[in-house]
Amino acid sequence: MASPRDIVITGVGVVSPIGIGSDAFWSSLAAGTSGIRPISLFDSSGLRTPYGGQIPDFDPKVYVRPRKSLKVMSRDIQLGFAAADLAMADASLAGGSVEPDRFGVVFGADMIYADIEDLELTYRRAFHGGQFDFGIWSEAIQEETHPLWLLKHLPNMTASHIAIAHDARGPNNSIVLGDVSSLLAIGEAASIIRRGWADVMLTGGTGCRLHPTALVARGEALLSRPVDDYRRACRPFDLDRDGMLDGEGGAVFVLESREHAERRGARIRGHLLAAASRCEPRSPQRPRTGSSLRLAIRATLDSARMTPDRLGHVNAHGSGTPETDRIEAAAIAAELGTVPVTAPKSFFGHLGAGGGAMELAASVLGLEAGLVPPTLNYDTPDPLCPVNVVHGGPLPDRPGTALAVNLCSMGQVAAVLVAAPEYAALG
Repeated sequence: MASPRDIVITGVGVVSPIGIGSDAFWSSLAAGTSGIRPISLFDSSGLRTPYGGQIPDFDPKVYVRPRKSLKVMSRDIQLGFAAADLAMADASLAGGSVEPDRFGVVFGADMIYADIEDLELTYRRAFHGGQFDFGIWSEAIQEETHPLWLLKHLPNMTASHIAIAHDARGPNNSIVLGDVSSLLAIGEAASIIRRGWADVMLTGGTGCRLHPTALVARGEALLSRPVDDYRRACRPFDLDRDGMLDGEGGAVFVLESREHAERRGARIRGHLLAAASRCEPRSPQRPRTGSSLRLAIRATLDSARMTPDRLGHVNAHGSGTPETDRIEAAAIAAELGTVPVTAPKSFFGHLGAGGGAMELAASVLGLEAGLVPPTLNYDTPDPLCPVNVVHGGPLPDRPGTALAVNLCSMGQVAAVLVAAPEYAALG
């Protein structure tokens, strides 16, 4: 008999630089196909690093309904909405098939930056005589800006649009905590089901770090320096790594109580066994040590009563930045020894709040295929990153479990443990 604490994954929706839909996404991972390409969303010629994980063929009109909602959706929101639509289809959940009050949404999101074209006319009017005039600005912003402009940039709007479209009237929340946002959202969604507040949850994350305003705001200090082959620029844990690449995308899971999923005859794509989060406050006087990651790994495994020898692989944060990779690798090695490690950011870049969900999708689909997805561009081991990086192709014959982890610049860490259906059945 299914326990009310058993959480299963019945749908996976992905909108990514390496494919739209879970099948296309996994095919690219298995084949080692990079999604890094020149940025064409805007004129990127002035950027030091004019390439990243851009989605080449995304048409929001295919997914967004009603169509007029596009007027109040940033690209982040569009990507998340589309991923949720794909997840619902993947789970074979038709409209009205879930009791609305038992159906909720928890989503991870980033700060969503304003589109330059939305504010251009206002800025031009306020720039008078070589100076910016705030008096003119206060008038122009009211006259030139659409009354619903702000709705495009509120981080909670992705969860709101998804809930409205799918009539999900249950618990609804948004988590905005940088790179750990979507794994935290997934853990919270699972907790809601375990508490008995919902039967089905849509959860995941979305992010577009290729927005020109976002690129200016974040700067280029952590980005990889230009190389001849941009597909090889992101090199997690490699000795020659020199920074990350930005990207965009959204990934969503349908989580259900196992009892609900079995009652409707759903295909179970995986089990969510446990989740945990920890924080290691940092400051210039207190640099990161990796203690929060070690604690999160330990807490997640303890919650699932799992030992490291039963863990198939770790899906690492693996940003490709020298310091963060070193700290992460040391923590993973200290807690898990030589458990294989994969770093999917090498395929599609750093998606911010959307990254954790997309990386977890890589593991869930890999468990289903009996393979650990590889890491691209790992050529030279770094003695300061003592982890067993999967590279050169997918790795077979591993236990059907995976631990996904993400780190945030302010010290927060999130971890989620999943298992293949057949492995979870063995206990």
